[in-house]
Amino acid sequence: NMEQRNTQAEEDTQIVLTKMAGESQMPYGLKGTVKFVDSMGTIFSEWDNGRSLGVVHGEDSFRKLTQEEIEAENQSKSEVENGTPDEDSGMTMGM
Repeated sequence: NMEQRNTQAEEDTQIVLTKMAGESQMPYGLKGTVKFVDSMGTIFSEWDNGRSLGVVHGEDSFRKLTQEEIEAENQSKSEVENGTPDEDSGMTMGM
């Protein structure tokens, strides 16, 4: 159902590409963050590879990242940024 599909991908939703037809630069498993969804249901994301191609409804496919995946990614990002995974997690939890 189209409506459900669009609410599934609102702005800032983190998604994983599962299929993009004819785009060799857009592999399975590529992660992105939804920027906007147009009136046709095309989902425009900022992809981890720097591209911003739209996911076309009915042609391409994706899934939302699970909460566990998002947490794991956030943790690995904070480790890269400041070398200590738990340094600021106390603050973010309280917000």
